[in-house]
Amino acid sequence: MTVDNGWTDVAGLKPPEAVKEPSRRRAQGDTFSDPYEWMRDKESDRVQEYVAAQNAYCEQRMAGLKTLRGTLFEEIRSRVQQTDMSVPTRMNGYWYYTRTQEGKQYGIQCRVPIRGADDWDPPTIAAAGGDRPVGEEIVFDCNEEAEGHQFFSIGGMDMSHDGRLMAYSVDVTGNERYDLRIRDLETGEDFPETIHEVAGGGCITPDGKWVFYTKVDAAWRPYCVWRHRVGTSADDDVQVYHDPDERFWVGVGISFDEQQIIVESGSKTTSEVLMLSVDDPEGEFKPFIERTEGVEYDVSFAEFEDEAGNIPVALVIHNVSNPNFEIDVIDMRTHQPPYTLGEGVCVAQGSLAGCEPPHGGRPTPQTRATRYQSISTLSDIPDNPEILQGVQGLRIEGIAMYRHFVALSYRADSLPQLAVMPKRAAKEDFLAGRPWGFGGIVPRVDGKLYSIGMSGNPSYDAPRMRYTTVSYTQPGELHEYDPETDTDVLLKRATVLGDFDPADYAEKRMWVRVRDGEHVPVSLVWRRGLIPALEGAREGLTDEVIEVPRELTLSYEDMSARYDRREAPMFITGYGAYEISSDPSFSVPRLSLLDRGVLYAVPHVRGGGELGRGWYEQGRKLNKMNTFIDFIDVTAALQRNGIADPKRTVANGGSAGGLLMGAVANMAPQLYAGIEADVPFVDALTSILDTSLPLTVTEWDEWGDPLHNAEVYRYMKQYSPYENVQDADEREREYGTRHFPAMFITTSMNDTRVLYVEPLKWIARLQEPDAEVDAVAKIEVEAGHGGVTGRYKRWQEISYENAWCLSAMGIEE
Repeated sequence: MTVDNGWTDVAGLKPPEAVKEPSRRRAQGDTFSDPYEWMRDKESDRVQEYVAAQNAYCEQRMAGLKTLRGTLFEEIRSRVQQTDMSVPTRMNGYWYYTRTQEGKQYGIQCRVPIRGADDWDPPTIAAAGGDRPVGEEIVFDCNEEAEGHQFFSIGGMDMSHDGRLMAYSVDVTGNERYDLRIRDLETGEDFPETIHEVAGGGCITPDGKWVFYTKVDAAWRPYCVWRHRVGTSADDDVQVYHDPDERFWVGVGISFDEQQIIVESGSKTTSEVLMLSVDDPEGEFKPFIERTEGVEYDVSFAEFEDEAGNIPVALVIHNVSNPNFEIDVIDMRTHQPPYTLGEGVCVAQGSLAGCEPPHGGRPTPQTRATRYQSISTLSDIPDNPEILQGVQGLRIEGIAMYRHFVALSYRADSLPQLAVMPKRAAKEDFLAGRPWGFGGIVPRVDGKLYSIGMSGNPSYDAPRMRYTTVSYTQPGELHEYDPETDTDVLLKRATVLGDFDPADYAEKRMWVRVRDGEHVPVSLVWRRGLIPALEGAREGLTDEVIEVPRELTLSYEDMSARYDRREAPMFITGYGAYEISSDPSFSVPRLSLLDRGVLYAVPHVRGGGELGRGWYEQGRKLNKMNTFIDFIDVTAALQRNGIADPKRTVANGGSAGGLLMGAVANMAPQLYAGIEADVPFVDALTSILDTSLPLTVTEWDEWGDPLHNAEVYRYMKQYSPYENVQDADEREREYGTRHFPAMFITTSMNDTRVLYVEPLKWIARLQEPDAEVDAVAKIEVEAGHGGVTGRYKRWQEISYENAWCLSAMGIEE
């Protein structure tokens, strides 16, 4: 329900104003008046009317950008190779690949039989038109499956070992509750049974006789595992595992060697692995190692092949004594269950610098001392491989052992890294008790910031390792590397059509010394010749440091008066939560911004994982304000150093990054001309207090528990965006300006991760006349947390959003 709004926006239109109804949230001796809590009744007529009114208002406001939206969409479409295919990947007896066809929204999953047991060279298959290869089989065509649905998402696919049966799950609403089915690929028909409302994923046993899947509870938490016999009614399914702890999410899958059914149960800070032999699917799951509060671990199994008898090993990655994890290799011939974390031979360990003492073990003088070191302290761990020496922010990510090679993934110097060595050499080092001789893979991206990682290696017997690299300005590449011969072959480079040339663009990572003295990395991307302040600048990973300005309280008007518009318009985006790193990636839509002279900036703020566990710990719970301050200080430093123009600076973030957007808008409105907040977590305190809401309890490990801890409550109340929006008069008193960034907000009615009601209440508060905020919201009625599905729909959405951002920068063509 809306009422007449006396305040008109910059376009002379009146935004819808929601009715206010008295409602109070009481907790920890505090009362918060919330006039828009009635919007939580999703099915009510007045909520539906309000959503329709907001969408109508958004369309009115965006009408003048229709031409720009169309231009941006055509720029994307003209640069994408729309009819294309992936490099085939061998799995058991088939080569699998994905086709895309011009005009179709989704990819088509295909396969062809292998040519023989030693067939490890992917077949050459024409991407466009022509005859299909002999034996090609369409495994799954999402375009056909999605017919009649506005939204379509695959939760997962899993094959029996012989490739005949496939378990798959689909979601057609966006609420992340999937229907699971089993298909006979020989006949193309589904089995009669359908299992409703499961979590995404699930697995089918190698013999194709059983399917294991997870279900979600009323709070949308995957909490239990069920067993289903293929070809029988789902009514006969049996629950085989249940985790009663509301903080833990449960998943199930088949081990890499196809010998174990694996259940993994984990919270944000604790994990446990349970196993059951595939030969005994009706047996009882047993933990590999019992869970310990505050300890995360994972385990995989492999063998060192040997003529005198193979050596079975367990590869365990854990943080019982090292917050940045270590990898232990356990010789299963000499170690017997029950196992403990820390036994075996440690082959790699992360840096302790800047980390809190480990939760699972007794802190030592060393761990206590290293907590007070800078995260940037260079690692010096004698037992580590040589490649891990002398780097900062060292975190061990994982290890994978194949028949012919061993690969190590880790983070160092704020970027993902990958190292590999021949399997025979690893066995020699293991038996000799010396550091393993890993060699790093350095991407061929001189002057670029890169992401690198293993990709497409599902077969244990593969003789060579596949990996991918990508940078902000160089499209992704798929390589195949043989560590025995040091041979590196490029299998595919993503195609960007038109006149695109990576040499026209530049990227660099520099550092900003923020107000508490920490150095925060920031990535900058731009088109050469369009950013005067960056002409001739050092590129790639640099040690260049700029300072945050001492004075951040200048008004928007005073700050803008200092600029002669030589500085660049800037699109600055961040996340900073859950230890998720914002690593380099390539984006075709981003080119349209860069070509218009926009500087693209990514502050790698605390709360993410770019510099390891310490970086995360300094931006969570009672350190969360660091995330917001880092983003603000990086923005201010770039502006005050003459690189970006505050009158043309637009910020962007989604989900937890949307909370970041709401916080910085309230804390430093003078730094931003506009802000785009996607599916934003902006009523954080209300949600985290209500245990009946989806995912609340699981989030306490990330944000703290304000329901039972008054200190956490008071801390979150300082930054929760919805309840900290100021009226224009209050901003003028605090910041010397009535300015507030123009706001573009997106949400989806079926989002289960950040409920629609949070951004809906926020937009209502921002559009109140006394707030004097120019805010619009685009609300998807047929989508979830990730927005719309289908590539052309996604291109339309990103064009819609980018058109608004460019307009906020003063660029409308």
